[in-house]
Amino acid sequence: MPHHIVIVEDEPVTQARLQSYFTQEGYTVSVTASGAGLREIMQNQPVDLILLDINLPDENGLMLTRALRERSTVGIILVTGRSDRIDRIVGLEMGADDYVTKPLELRELVVRVKNLLWRIDLTRQAQPHTQDNCYRFAGYCLNVSRHTLERDGEPIKLTRAEYEMLVAFVTNPGEILSRERLLRMLSARRVENPDLRTVDVLIRRLRHKLSADLLVTQHGEGYFLAADVC
Repeated sequence: MPHHIVIVEDEPVTQARLQSYFTQEGYTVSVTASGAGLREIMQNQPVDLILLDINLPDENGLMLTRALRERSTVGIILVTGRSDRIDRIVGLEMGADDYVTKPLELRELVVRVKNLLWRIDLTRQAQPHTQDNCYRFAGYCLNVSRHTLERDGEPIKLTRAEYEMLVAFVTNPGEILSRERLLRMLSARRVENPDLRTVDVLIRRLRHKLSADLLVTQHGEGYFLAADVC
């Protein structure tokens, strides 16, 4: 079954251009010009990825990203005319998986979409060697069937990108993972000039949610998970 992409864009020409392009690429595509329209689509059918314009007529796209991330692990790529790096960092901290600026280069955008969907499918398929589909480490349980993290039965909310990064660490316990390697797992691959600071932002967010000493920096090499995994 084709992946379902929702394009949230209030500019008619851009909306039509994106819808036509991704339909030709073989995706199931829905379009809307508002946050309210997006919520209605998500209530009625499963969604794999959202292309979300920051500047919407009814609400701020960054706030919408945060609201979506609080209740969903859907893939989110922010689309905006802003080139400010601060906006990009804020978007990632709100829970977006990626960020592109207008004018859009459609070939690059489709690479980003394909690779985010590849990562989504990969994490769905990740299976630990336990009957309950959980990786256990330092009192935590990462369930790859439900995409959830718990400690002592208490749920810990993760964005999709945070979840995917944690999967990378628990499936490579004790191994130093370079920022470049993590970025290949977490960002659109084969795109020129990737921003390694994306990895640092996600590490910082995970350290706030986990025990601070679990994700250790190996200076000049990368990061590793300082815990046994079973």
